[in-house]
Amino acid sequence: MPAESADVVQSFARGIAVIRAFDAEHSELTLSDVAQRAGISRAAAGRLLHTLETLGYVRAHERRFALTPRVLELGYSYLSGLTLPAIAQPHLEALSRELDESSSLAILDDADIVYIARVPTRRIMSVTITIGTRFPAWATSLGRVLLAALPADDRGALLDAVDRRPLTPDTVTERAALEAELDRVASAGWALVDGELDEGVRSIAAPVRDARGLVVAAVNVSTARRGDPQLAADRIVPVLLRATAAIDADMALR
Repeated sequence: MPAESADVVQSFARGIAVIRAFDAEHSELTLSDVAQRAGISRAAAGRLLHTLETLGYVRAHERRFALTPRVLELGYSYLSGLTLPAIAQPHLEALSRELDESSSLAILDDADIVYIARVPTRRIMSVTITIGTRFPAWATSLGRVLLAALPADDRGALLDAVDRRPLTPDTVTERAALEAELDRVASAGWALVDGELDEGVRSIAAPVRDARGLVVAAVNVSTARRGDPQLAADRIVPVLLRATAAIDADMALR
């Protein structure tokens, strides 16, 4: 929940928190679940769920609640005005076909990455990735590319603020090690994350730039974690960089 402020309508903020309590792994929740995940009281959760149900955004069945397709309207205005996914999609499809691996496009939102386009080939992660899925930026290849493009002060402040608890036994959490890796990514122009977000997944990402040359998004290729990571990079990086260069060129024409 956001900090209280005279300019913040708390009831609206709590309603958004209730909607965000649902995700791919928690598509149906009890009242208690919603209250806990949204960080509000059961009474407040009940009132907000009833309001959302009346408006058609939530359905209830046998004391369990779920979102309805109507919630898609809430994000449609943003997505319909966002040209980047439409520009990138054919390049993601070509990239995925050439490598026979999944590819995705993501942007940075505060300390998270948010997926805005994706071409899956097979499910290799323990969670389902869809448009709108969020992950901590510091632990992902997409996020490290985006963080590496930030001014040093902004990058440092973000790393200080986030909870860097390990997500797998291989997650790099030390501040100095992350800073060094982000410097390497900024210099090399691509990032490789090997089993740090999900033990079985290797991901390689590169930046997407707008007409001014500013990094606005990142594209990755995700593959099962097998063999030498350097050999995987040797196979994937040249193809990935050609794809991002093609997206950059199309972005420059807009």
